[in-house]
Amino acid sequence: MTENLKKLEQEKHRLEQALNRNRDKERKARTRRLIQEGAILEKVLPQVKDISLDMLEQYLHSVFK
Repeated sequence: MTENLKKLEQEKHRLEQALNRNRDKERKARTRRLIQEGAILEKVLPQVKDISLDMLEQYLHSVFK
């Protein structure tokens, strides 16, 4: 490989790493948000701990339609 090809490959790899870091940050931020929203839901409606996810979804649809 020539020096220029090596540099190009290095830059491609750096770009991939940067994109992966960005995806990880976005995924972690979404996970954190979902956990926080679930905690708020449990705080406001403690009975959600005892029902299935399908029942919860149906309940929320009926309340917010």
